[in-house]
Amino acid sequence: MLDCSGMEMYRREFGKLAFAGAIGLTTGLVSSKGKSMSEKGADRLSVHLFSKHLQFLNYKDMAEVTAEMGFDGVDLTVRPKGHVEPARAVDDLPEAADAIKRAGLKPNMLVSGITSVSDDASIQSLKTASQLGFKHYRMGYFRPKKGQSMQEILSQGNDALDELEQFNQSQGLGGAYQNHAGQVVGSFVTDLAHLLHGRDPRWLGCQYDIRHATVDGGSSWPLGLGYLKDHIRTMPIKDFSWVKTDGKWKPRNVPLGEGMVDFDGYFKELRSYGIRPLVSLHLEYDLGGAEHGDRKIKIPQKRVFAAMKRDLKRLHEMWEKSAG
Repeated sequence: MLDCSGMEMYRREFGKLAFAGAIGLTTGLVSSKGKSMSEKGADRLSVHLFSKHLQFLNYKDMAEVTAEMGFDGVDLTVRPKGHVEPARAVDDLPEAADAIKRAGLKPNMLVSGITSVSDDASIQSLKTASQLGFKHYRMGYFRPKKGQSMQEILSQGNDALDELEQFNQSQGLGGAYQNHAGQVVGSFVTDLAHLLHGRDPRWLGCQYDIRHATVDGGSSWPLGLGYLKDHIRTMPIKDFSWVKTDGKWKPRNVPLGEGMVDFDGYFKELRSYGIRPLVSLHLEYDLGGAEHGDRKIKIPQKRVFAAMKRDLKRLHEMWEKSAG
């Protein structure tokens, strides 16, 4: 939780920046490329902050800081060890949603760990979320069991997604499966394309992750994006570089724009397909534990906030540049 004195100091500093920004808006209504502010606004990405990185704050402070930094919403963790525990969602999720609304945002996105309708706690948390106005959620991952064939893995995944798609439709929720690097189903995006084939993307689609697609697919990511383009509902944004550690090459997360992800190429591909999905901004690089969702962090909170504002600014700049 952010102490009161720290929060007040942050708000005073933010107020100075907001005032300066307001002056800038009144004197620069047209950019160097001739785009009016209204035209730029129509093209703007809607960016939600992954609340995993603010789990050291309570709901009220989390929502207020997110709004003050200029994000459009919160991608709320409603999963084990998240901001909201699924087993407590009936009581705690309304409190979190109310805090988001009071901060001037809408409860819209969340992250669940659900992979089956038999997960009673997660099902109840999603029903509660639907009642509170949430529209989008990311689900958990299917993990292959040793000895399973690919046919068995995909068959079981299809059965689980059939049931979740029906549930989502009944609740008016859009679920999304993320292509996550590593040994989970969907790391090969062709498998995910197979699982999503024929499904209504309003109820069950993809959270396409360009960072993970680049890790596991290298320069083939445009093919994977093409396979999944009709299923994309939301997208996380983050960056990485390959580093050699103890003689082995491993991906290391880095601040946005400082790694290997070809954001210019990626955003141009999205534009060519007419895709502008909701964004969840992730900061998975070293932030004193905030990157892991720690309840207590090892660096000053203002450093975490500064990193978030910096990456948000870079994201908007990269998206605008890709229109050129």
